[in-house]
Amino acid sequence: IAQLKRDGVWDMNRAVPLPHPVLRVAVVSSPTAAGYQDFLRELQRTPYRFSVTLFESLMQGEGAEASVVDALTAIAARSDEFDAVAILRGGGSTSDLALFDSYHISLCVAQMPLPVISGIGHDKDVSVVDMVAHTMCKTPTAVAVYFAELVDAELMLVDGYAQQLRDTVVAR
Repeated sequence: IAQLKRDGVWDMNRAVPLPHPVLRVAVVSSPTAAGYQDFLRELQRTPYRFSVTLFESLMQGEGAEASVVDALTAIAARSDEFDAVAILRGGGSTSDLALFDSYHISLCVAQMPLPVISGIGHDKDVSVVDMVAHTMCKTPTAVAVYFAELVDAELMLVDGYAQQLRDTVVAR
């Protein structure tokens, strides 16, 4: 944390504007991970048409750090294709989740040109990646709910503008 602050990147991702709505999502996860599957199921329950592109990564074990950094680097190279990045990893032991305290991964997240939404672990888990991400959600499912709520809010705003327009036109 201290090194990220000294490097001047601690708040960078939180300063990246979040598009409204977020519909094109780049995901860093394992394709077989339960958290990723839960995320997809939750999105499918909504009436919205999300576009999800998986950047497959190891989420624990040997080579995981390099794998996550490679996935984030690939997303950054294609950032114009996405609205946001979701890093998804369901719960696990403290040692399993220690990957997300990595300086190299946290540095990549902090400097991403897109807002990063983290869904790592369970309610009690907070990693350095969560701290430097634009928005931290407690679980992968909570990330999907967050995206749906963003669309809901945008639609309510548009409906309000439409009603104001109708009222103005009818009043004249």
